[in-house]
Amino acid sequence: MLGMLAAGLLLPALGFAQAKKEAPPKKLYCWNENGQRKCADSLPPEAMAAAREEISVSSGMRTGEVQRALNDEERAAQAEEEAKRKTEALAAETRRRTDQAMLTSFQSEDELRRVFAERVNLVDNSINTARYNVASLREGLVTLLRTAGERELGGKPVSDKLSGDIRTRHAQLLYHTALQSSFERQRAELETEIEQILQRYRELRSNDAPGARVAMDLPPAPKQ
Repeated sequence: MLGMLAAGLLLPALGFAQAKKEAPPKKLYCWNENGQRKCADSLPPEAMAAAREEISVSSGMRTGEVQRALNDEERAAQAEEEAKRKTEALAAETRRRTDQAMLTSFQSEDELRRVFAERVNLVDNSINTARYNVASLREGLVTLLRTAGERELGGKPVSDKLSGDIRTRHAQLLYHTALQSSFERQRAELETEIEQILQRYRELRSNDAPGARVAMDLPPAPKQ
């Protein structure tokens, strides 16, 4: 009887302890707002896009960090960087496939040129996009500078927002100009690479004799 009574008292206590154990740990969210550091146990809507730290209430230690949300311009820059990485990865893969299949897969230079068509189109599209962005940013910067100049000539102060917009637009213009130069350099290097591979292909074709193919560790040429 006493054992049953003890068990009856013990089970609720165990259940409470288990519920307490499974409760998620409390934490604080800390972020900067207008130059001031703020912390709260819940994140207000206006701070959702801000960079923040997560701190354990029990230990006072930082348990996590969330970067701020990217704005439209930063997302566009990130997308262009991704396009650049894809271009470089595609270039490496094309070189590998070209080396492996130089003679066994291509019967003419025209067939070999078609392998590079995708790379050429991708780089050309990147160049055109970069040129458009540079022209658009330059035009916008000229407009901002003209506005600032007119205000100064009229004896009016240039607002902090306008000054900040000019600095931001100038930085973007420098970035996209460098990106355009990078794509144009890739295009020139691609032309050189294509010509070198075609030259190698011509040399291999001219040496397409049984002895030459054995020396290069290539399979025998298919019988015509």
